[in-house]
Amino acid sequence: MLDASARPAYVNPMALLPILTAPDPRLKQRATPIGTVTPEVRRLMDDMLDTMYAAPGIGLAAPQVGVLRRVIVLDLSPEAEKRNPLRMADPELVWVSDHDATFEEGCLSVPQHYSDVARPAEIRVRYKDENNREQELAASGLLSTCIQHEMDHLEGILFIDHISALKRNIILRKLLKLKKSGSSAAPVA
Repeated sequence: MLDASARPAYVNPMALLPILTAPDPRLKQRATPIGTVTPEVRRLMDDMLDTMYAAPGIGLAAPQVGVLRRVIVLDLSPEAEKRNPLRMADPELVWVSDHDATFEEGCLSVPQHYSDVARPAEIRVRYKDENNREQELAASGLLSTCIQHEMDHLEGILFIDHISALKRNIILRKLLKLKKSGSSAAPVA
C-alpha cells in the first residue's frame, strides 16, 4: 500500500480535481503520451469523469486538471439517461472529412464564454481504452466536435484559439480580471 506522499499528484480521495482556467500557462503546454494504460491512468480517467460530471460538462482533458498526459474523457448522454462515458488515452485522428461543421463551443477552462468554431464534420479516432485495448471510433456531429475540442487541449490549444484575436483577447482579459478579483465563475453546462 502506498502512503499519501507516494501517490501521483492527480490522485484525490474525493475524486474531484481542480479545473484550471485560462489564462493558466499550463493549459498552453503539450501533453505527453501515456503508452500503457495502468491502474493509475484508469483512476485518473475515473476522477476526470467525476470532475466533469460535477462541473457539469461533456468533455475533459487531463491538462485541464493539471496533468500533462494524453488522456480525455467524454460523455454526451443527456443527464436523465444512463451515462455512457468514453475514456481515451493517446487519441489520434486517423481520418477527417473534407467538409466542416460549426458548433457553438464552451469550455470548463474558459467559463461563461462561448463561440462558434468550425471543425471537420466527421472523424475517425484511434485510442487506447481504459483496459489498454486499441480502439477506433467514427464520429460525426457533436461527438466529432467534442473529441476534437478535447484533443486540442492535449496540444495546448483552447477553443478560443480558433476565434479572432480580438475576441480571444477580450475573453482572456475578462478571465484574468475575474481571477484577480478572487471570484469564481460558474461552470459551463
